[in-house]
Amino acid sequence: MSTPEPPRPRPRLRVLGYVAAWLLAATAAVSVGVIAVSSVGASLRDRGPTVNEAIAQAQRTDAGDGRLVPPVDAERVRGEITDEFGAFVVECQGVVATGVSADPVDGWRTVSFESGPDDDVDAVFSKGGRSIEVEVFCNRGEPTVSDLERNELPDLEDD
Repeated sequence: MSTPEPPRPRPRLRVLGYVAAWLLAATAAVSVGVIAVSSVGASLRDRGPTVNEAIAQAQRTDAGDGRLVPPVDAERVRGEITDEFGAFVVECQGVVATGVSADPVDGWRTVSFESGPDDDVDAVFSKGGRSIEVEVFCNRGEPTVSDLERNELPDLEDD
């Protein structure tokens, strides 16, 4: 008598196993990449803390307005961002930014001004068909420009 052969794995089952292993490896690789970029990326770019870190380091008010309250022992550091529009004065206490003033020079006007306190504050200045938006956050307690956007409206001529 001959001994029966052991059952062979089905090729379809083997392919499904490979696909499942590949999906698991791809998911792990993407997860590691996202964690690495989010935790190390901001410090490598010298961009300061992320919004979540700012919220963790400061406290939201109980008034329901969503404003941040700086840590009690945080040093106040005032900075002035100047450009052709004039000056935007911002004060930092740790990661909490407060817009102090938006002071346009002659010919420019302040369109909007966010005083905070928040994780970042901004001001928009305009002159004719041009506008400049300045966004400032606190990088290691120092006012730092995170975004400066220059816009120009197209010339609208009557035909």
